[in-house]
Amino acid sequence: MIKKMFSFILIIFLFLILFELLNNLTENKKLSGVAKEYAERGAAELGTANLVTSIVVTYRGLDTLGEVSVLFIAATGVAVLLRRRKDEEILIQKVKRQSSEILQTGTDLLVPIIIMFGVYIFINGHLSPGGGFQGGAVIASAVLLSFLSDINYKINHTVFGLIESLSGVFYVLIGVLGIFLAGGFLDNRILPLGEYGTILSAGAIPLIYTLIGLKVGTELASIIDNMKRDSE
Repeated sequence: MIKKMFSFILIIFLFLILFELLNNLTENKKLSGVAKEYAERGAAELGTANLVTSIVVTYRGLDTLGEVSVLFIAATGVAVLLRRRKDEEILIQKVKRQSSEILQTGTDLLVPIIIMFGVYIFINGHLSPGGGFQGGAVIASAVLLSFLSDINYKINHTVFGLIESLSGVFYVLIGVLGIFLAGGFLDNRILPLGEYGTILSAGAIPLIYTLIGLKVGTELASIIDNMKRDSE
């Protein structure tokens, strides 16, 4: 009874807070401060058609570096937590059942398309909605589909580790070059801005997003692989 009473009081309290927030909510009819500067200067200064890209990759590049670092730490944490010590392993014989032929055939057809779509998302991140994180997640979904369709499917940890490491190194390197060759960390103007609205535009942003996409994709794929091995 006390537990139910406490839950009811908590719900009422949260409702009052939400009601107060909504009651005092005012719509901003125009941008101000930093947001106004981003909107007015972003396209012309960085050559990107996607304003979100201008903010995430360049103006707030250190935040993006932090997000990539958090994902790396999360992937490492999953690997450590799911790692089995050899002297604690309990060998259990499991009967593995192959997936249906329909799923296997569909996977063979869809995986290349999914990977190509993921690459398209992060390469075109400066022109349309998308970017490295979204494209990397799409690529990781192709790995997940491969695991679901083939019980014997394994990723090449050497290749994935190499791609992940090199992507991170070159990402930081481009950021540092921005300090010396342009206006700051991850400043995309270390390369020519090119023609606005074309694939080869926005300076180094397509390259930055490609590196982020590869790193995010390999890290998420590693997390999926660790979870799959732990369940076996």
